[in-house]
Order: sequence, then structure tokens, then C-alpha cells
Amino acid sequence: MGRRTLLLIAALVVAALGTGLVFLYAQNAQNNAKAGQELVTVLVAKSKIELGTTGSAASSAGAFQQVQIPRDTLVPDAISDASPLANLVAVVPVFPGQQIIQPQWGQSASTGGLAIPAGKLAMSVTLGDPERVAGFVTPGSKIAIFTYGNTAPAGPGGTAPKTIAPGVRLLLSGVEVIGVGPTTTVPNTSGQASNQQVPTAILTLAVDQSQAQKLIFASGHGGGPYTGLYLALQPADSKLEPPAPLTNGSNLFK
Repeated sequence: MGRRTLLLIAALVVAALGTGLVFLYAQNAQNNAKAGQELVTVLVAKSKIELGTTGSAASSAGAFQQVQIPRDTLVPDAISDASPLANLVAVVPVFPGQQIIQPQWGQSASTGGLAIPAGKLAMSVTLGDPERVAGFVTPGSKIAIFTYGNTAPAGPGGTAPKTIAPGVRLLLSGVEVIGVGPTTTVPNTSGQASNQQVPTAILTLAVDQSQAQKLIFASGHGGGPYTGLYLALQPADSKLEPPAPLTNGSNLFK
């Protein structure tokens, strides 16, 4: 067999191998594209569902419909069947076209249009953007609440407050958010750039009596040294130490 024949055979083998690799690559790309476009069934709102509406009432009113969408557009916690919502109530307004997700609904009794868990009180606090996790806190979120402060109240006879360092401490954990009001702006009272407007929002929390009293005191309305609240989103696997010591200047870097 001549050299030219061997070169021709080698060229044919390489060409065949290249064609096979190209085919496999194209097939894999096609399979990936099909996987991304796989259609799944999801429940969406056909009409607006008001806060406090029961799932059974929304279903009877024809507010739900099942549609098919590409899997890669499915939002987390989306559901495809309205039956689990029958005895639940909407804890937020749901607008037409929105996918129905589990956190929009809760096992609550409606009071004044607000879904309040059984045995709890509804209490509202006003917080700025950083203090409410930049707006990522939504109805159904579980949060940890920290309190902070810098000054003691005025002494007897209206004497000037004494500067102390109460620091920061975990106040409550596992608190459920049941309502989030619209964002508004208020004048900055921090003493810096007093003409600046600060975004704030009202958050409504489900608490018991003891928690409500602690929140009022820690917010600065009880005459104590603590003057504000700071929230943190609390996933199920987060680790908190409620008895953790107070953090202040004496142990900040320890």
C-alpha cells in the first residue's frame, strides 16, 4: 500500500471523526435547548386577588387558571393546583398574570383585611431600606430582629443624657412578616445632610404580647437606651445564638 493511499485513508478517518464530534455537539446543544424550553403547568392569577381572600373564594370566582410555560421561567415555590389553597388566605394582593406561589398564602384568620396567625398580634414598625434588608423582606418572610442604641434617657429633673455604649444585640428570632406597606420618604434626622430624603416602609409583624412589648421598648418608645431595630432575613438553616453577649466597643474585635 502506497504512502499516498495511507494518507488518503487517514484523512478519511479524521474527517469521519470530526463529523461525528460535530454531530454529537449539535445533538447535545439541541437537547439542552429542549430541556430549557420544556413546558410545565403552573397556576396563575386570571384576575386580581385581594388581600385576605380565601383560596376557595378565589377559585369559585374564577381567579385561577392553569397555563403552560417554559420550565426556565418557573418561579420558586410556584404551584400548579389550587386545591391546597382552599383553606388559606392571601397575605398579599395577587395581580393578574402572576404565578401563584405558596408564600402568598397563609393559614390565618382575617382581621380587618389582614391575615393574622392564630394567637398572635399584628404590630407595625417603620424602617429604612438598610434596616429592612433593602426591601427583600416580603409577607411570609421569617426574620431575626436586632436592637441597637447609644444614649441613655435624660436623668431626673431633665438633666442631659449620659453617653453610654449599650451596643447591639439579638432581640427576637423567627418572627413572621405578614404585611409590607409601600415605600415612602421621610427627612433624614441623623444630623447628616438633613435635607436628604430617606426611603422607609412599614412592616407588619405577627408577635405575641411579650414580643410586642420588647419591640416597642427597643424602638426607643419606652425611655430606654435602645433606639432602633435592624432586621435580617432568617432562612431555615441559619444559626443564631439568642444568649449571645452584647456587642459593643469592648468586644467588637474579639
